[in-house]
Amino acid sequence: MAVMIHSKYGYEPPEWVQADARIDRWYRDKKRRAKQHGAFSLEKKRRKQHAKDKKMPLS
Repeated sequence: MAVMIHSKYGYEPPEWVQADARIDRWYRDKKRRAKQHGAFSLEKKRRKQHAKDKKMPLS
């Protein structure tokens, strides 16, 4: 039986631990890049209303 290493996902073979580490680094980098570009924001971006978009009162 192969040597099992305790990782944050439980006991795994060394190859799986390395693969998990690679995926975790990739995922953190993906989240960091998305955050830099403002993607995945839970708040809607507010845009300024231009004069042509505003409704003019009828008087």
